[in-house]
Amino acid sequence: GAMLMAIRLQGMDEGETLALTQAMASSGRTLAWPPAWHGLVVDKHSTGGVGDKVSLALAPALAACGCKVPMISGRGLGHTGGTLDKLEAIPGFRVSQSPEEMQHILARVGCCIVGQSAELVPADRVLYGLRDVTATVDSLPLITASILSKKAAERLSALVLDVKFGGAALYPTQESARELARSLVEVGAHLGIRTAALLTRMEQPLGRAVGNALEVLEALECLGGGGPPDLRHLVTALGGVLLWQCGMAAGAEQGRERLARALDDGSALGKFEAMLGAQGVPPDTARDLCAGTPAQRRQLLGETKVCEELPAPQEGWVQQVQALPLARVLHRLGAGRARAGDPVNPRVGAELLVGTGQHLRAGEPWLRLHHEGTLGAEGRRELQDALCLGPEPPRDPPPLVAETIVPSGP
Repeated sequence: GAMLMAIRLQGMDEGETLALTQAMASSGRTLAWPPAWHGLVVDKHSTGGVGDKVSLALAPALAACGCKVPMISGRGLGHTGGTLDKLEAIPGFRVSQSPEEMQHILARVGCCIVGQSAELVPADRVLYGLRDVTATVDSLPLITASILSKKAAERLSALVLDVKFGGAALYPTQESARELARSLVEVGAHLGIRTAALLTRMEQPLGRAVGNALEVLEALECLGGGGPPDLRHLVTALGGVLLWQCGMAAGAEQGRERLARALDDGSALGKFEAMLGAQGVPPDTARDLCAGTPAQRRQLLGETKVCEELPAPQEGWVQQVQALPLARVLHRLGAGRARAGDPVNPRVGAELLVGTGQHLRAGEPWLRLHHEGTLGAEGRRELQDALCLGPEPPRDPPPLVAETIVPSGP
């Protein structure tokens, strides 16, 4: 505890952060890959947001382009959702896979999305538990070491980071997010991983769906070449950088085009179906989920007792829908957890029926809410406050991806 507090107060220079990261990475097993995969093993890490289902579409799309993606993901805590919780909304999906099973799935499919096993980076779990009780969770060197020690243990060739900032992100400002991104990119490069970071805005939910099962459905739309434009934009931007970093594209833009083709030609969806089968989903379920109609997909993942639409309280132009109040209400309705180990209800969630710049009449529905009948008057009021209306159309929104950060120096 004293060491963590000293790091929190004094900070660490790059060399010290690198040494801590390396010590944590070597505290347990590290993954080993066949020589033929050299240069192809890649991953993505996001600092967490609302409606962030990027990994579900990105991992299979990268596999369709020839990469190997051993994605080690986390669970949701507080208002941010976790990739593992989203996948566990699919009947039979098993997030727990040994390093041997991971290698087998990567050889067969090209991607897997798994939880952190007890054998990988045990030091991180110990330190994370201590950071929680010593109020050192927000320390830049400790965040850097926690994220990168897991990635170093994966023996990656390339890593892209989605560092979010804004009202519903870990960092409120672009400047504070840039500080973390710089630290991650520089230390990542010293670890021998080609590392880049995108700074992305997180004021509004990503896409239109929030809640585990609903986000799986939206990821499936993206994997089929459709889905909300902002989700597709971020998936292809992150994937494009990775394809460029591992030499599969001449630049990030060419990488983005290649990744978009994998979404459009069905190959990414095929990889997703294969990954589901390899991770425990019965083949019929995987096929029906990937090839089914929206109604069949919904039926497979289950529905809540109540599905209701919220009317706009007055007429106006949609300025934005704030992600944080929306996520907080859904969290209380059972979509999230307050403590690690708490159960979540994968069917609870919300679908935005409007987008920024749309005109709404009073009484017109703007949100579809899926819950088990426990939404009180206060929750309703909080949700209505998340909808920001104005008398004029809003100015053009700033770009979703604000900045790209690559290592400095040669």
